[in-house]
Amino acid sequence: MNQRSGSVVFDESFLSVRAKLLEISATLDRVDRAVEANAPLDEAALEQRERVDHAIRLLLSERSDRAENIQLLFSRRYRPNWRSDMAIDD
Repeated sequence: MNQRSGSVVFDESFLSVRAKLLEISATLDRVDRAVEANAPLDEAALEQRERVDHAIRLLLSERSDRAENIQLLFSRRYRPNWRSDMAIDD
Protein backbone atom coordinates (compact mmCIF):
# COMPACT_ATOMS: atom_id res chain seq x y z
CA MET A 1 0.00 0.00 0.00
CA ASN A 2 1.37 3.38 -1.00
CA GLN A 3 1.17 5.86 1.86
CA ARG A 4 0.35 9.46 0.99
CA SER A 5 2.78 12.15 2.10
CA GLY A 6 1.95 14.52 4.93
CA SER A 7 1.83 17.35 2.42
CA VAL A 8 -0.79 15.58 0.34
CA VAL A 9 -2.90 14.74 3.40
CA PHE A 10 -2.68 18.31 4.64
CA ASP A 11 -3.48 19.77 1.23
CA GLU A 12 -6.55 17.55 0.88
CA SER A 13 -7.80 18.43 4.36
CA PHE A 14 -6.82 22.09 4.68
CA LEU A 15 -10.14 23.73 3.76
CA SER A 16 -12.13 21.36 5.98
CA VAL A 17 -9.77 21.91 8.92
CA ARG A 18 -9.87 25.66 8.37
CA ALA A 19 -13.69 25.66 8.38
CA LYS A 20 -13.82 23.65 11.61
CA LEU A 21 -11.34 25.98 13.32
CA LEU A 22 -13.37 29.00 12.24
CA GLU A 23 -16.55 27.38 13.57
CA ILE A 24 -14.93 26.64 16.92
CA SER A 25 -13.45 30.12 17.27
CA ALA A 26 -16.76 31.77 16.31
CA THR A 27 -18.62 29.69 18.90
CA LEU A 28 -16.14 30.58 21.63
CA ASP A 29 -16.39 34.26 20.65
CA ARG A 30 -20.19 34.12 20.94
CA VAL A 31 -19.98 32.40 24.33
CA ASP A 32 -17.48 34.96 25.63
CA ARG A 33 -19.57 37.89 24.41
CA ALA A 34 -22.70 36.42 26.01
CA VAL A 35 -20.87 35.90 29.31
CA GLU A 36 -19.54 39.47 29.24
CA ALA A 37 -23.02 40.85 28.51
CA ASN A 38 -25.03 38.70 30.93
CA ALA A 39 -23.87 36.35 33.63
CA PRO A 40 -21.17 33.73 34.15
CA LEU A 41 -21.65 30.25 32.75
CA ASP A 42 -23.68 27.86 34.87
CA GLU A 43 -21.91 24.84 36.35
CA ALA A 44 -22.69 22.48 33.45
CA ALA A 45 -21.65 24.98 30.78
CA LEU A 46 -18.49 25.85 32.72
CA GLU A 47 -17.56 22.17 32.82
CA GLN A 48 -18.14 21.91 29.06
CA ARG A 49 -16.04 25.02 28.41
CA GLU A 50 -13.22 23.62 30.55
CA ARG A 51 -13.28 20.39 28.55
CA VAL A 52 -13.18 22.33 25.27
CA ASP A 53 -10.23 24.37 26.59
CA HIS A 54 -8.49 21.13 27.61
CA ALA A 55 -9.15 19.66 24.16
CA ILE A 56 -7.59 22.73 22.54
CA ARG A 57 -4.47 22.29 24.69
CA LEU A 58 -4.34 18.62 23.61
CA LEU A 59 -4.77 19.68 20.00
CA LEU A 60 -1.81 22.06 20.29
CA SER A 61 0.45 19.39 21.76
CA GLU A 62 2.94 17.50 19.63
CA ARG A 63 1.63 14.11 20.66
CA SER A 64 0.81 11.52 18.03
CA ASP A 65 -2.33 10.40 19.87
CA ARG A 66 -4.25 13.69 19.99
CA ALA A 67 -7.45 12.29 18.48
CA GLU A 68 -7.54 9.41 20.96
CA ASN A 69 -7.00 11.70 23.93
CA ILE A 70 -9.61 14.21 22.81
CA GLN A 71 -12.10 11.37 22.23
CA LEU A 72 -11.43 10.06 25.74
CA LEU A 73 -11.84 13.55 27.18
CA PHE A 74 -15.39 13.74 25.80
CA SER A 75 -16.33 10.11 26.46
CA ARG A 76 -18.01 8.56 29.44
CA ARG A 77 -15.82 6.30 31.52
CA TYR A 78 -16.52 2.61 31.08
CA ARG A 79 -18.74 1.14 33.77
CA PRO A 80 -19.06 -2.66 33.81
CA ASN A 81 -22.72 -2.48 34.86
CA TRP A 82 -23.73 0.08 32.25
CA ARG A 83 -26.49 -2.14 30.83
CA SER A 84 -28.28 -2.54 34.15
CA ASP A 85 -27.60 1.11 35.09
CA MET A 86 -29.35 2.19 31.88
CA ALA A 87 -32.06 -0.49 32.16
CA ILE A 88 -31.06 -2.23 28.91
CA ASP A 89 -32.04 -5.87 28.52
CA ASP A 90 -29.59 -8.30 27.01
